[in-house]
Amino acid sequence: MPRDIVISVDAMGGDAGPAAVIGGMAKSARKNDEIRFIVHGDEAILQPLIAKRRELTDIVEIRHAPDVVSMDAKPSRVVRNGKTTSMWATLQTVEAGDAPVAVSCGNTGALMAIAMLRLRKAPGVDRPAIAVLWPSPRAGSHKVVLDVGADIRAEADNLLQYAIMGAEYARIGLGIDMPRVGILNVGTEEHKGRPSLQDANKLLEAAAQGDGFTHVGFVEGGDLASDTVDVIVTDGFTGNVALKTAEGTASLIRGFLKEAMMHTIFSRIGALFALTSLRRLQKRVDPRRVNGGVFLGLNGAVVKSHGGADATGVSAAIKLAFTMAKGGFSETLAQRIASHATKHEDAPKTQGDTA
Repeated sequence: MPRDIVISVDAMGGDAGPAAVIGGMAKSARKNDEIRFIVHGDEAILQPLIAKRRELTDIVEIRHAPDVVSMDAKPSRVVRNGKTTSMWATLQTVEAGDAPVAVSCGNTGALMAIAMLRLRKAPGVDRPAIAVLWPSPRAGSHKVVLDVGADIRAEADNLLQYAIMGAEYARIGLGIDMPRVGILNVGTEEHKGRPSLQDANKLLEAAAQGDGFTHVGFVEGGDLASDTVDVIVTDGFTGNVALKTAEGTASLIRGFLKEAMMHTIFSRIGALFALTSLRRLQKRVDPRRVNGGVFLGLNGAVVKSHGGADATGVSAAIKLAFTMAKGGFSETLAQRIASHATKHEDAPKTQGDTA
């Protein structure tokens, strides 16, 4: 099978360095015979790492980029002075049409700023959003949560666009034909929440059937872990706090479980008997295996891997990027947004509060 899905990779971003990125590429190449890579970074560093990986022979093109965007760099400064960085080159490759999707473990703010500059917003999109896959109680299933940090504020019209984009992501990325979409709020009652949420609730209810999703109304924080909804929309401030809280809680539980299993000689013996089940549990709660936030609403697909991702995490982000490229996600989403804009272009805009 020809390797005709090209993924543009920023090899220098992230805390674990290029070795973890190249390791993730090798893992992906072993599992998938349809992908090849354009990798960006310091060629003197990347060439020896790639040469050690037989899986990457003849499927990697190195494009030299001498500089790196640090994890603490200010996005505004990167936009002004970052043209020689691996992150800039990675997104420019998507802009040029050499690859349909980019992957980076680097600075989220800088990545979004460069993506906005190079790829620009898709027609009809007011604000891009970052969407993540969230574990669901059903084995092997996930839900989509957005926005988790692209923009800390969102009005009613923005939340409606998030719903449309999130539903399309759930269709292509998760195979859900008619996603159930909810708005994150302080309660499920219709009278609760800010005016902007009240207005968004009405907009989603009116748009649901025509835009290919089912609106379930308001959902609460507890529904992030339930099976009552497939897509949850919220502003970037709330979404980012929820994401970081969930990651911290998962890490805390893993630590508690390990401590309990090693507490006494009897618990250690019990852990040996339960080893298979414990490994299965570890896989289900391992955030590396659902690593990758997707930038939605741009003229091109961008997957933001966790900054501390190891090879397993990078491989998961590449798998997500491949799924998006294979399904023509960016083109399909652009058509969906354009169709919605055409249907509703004469409808009056609803404004929520600005507090």
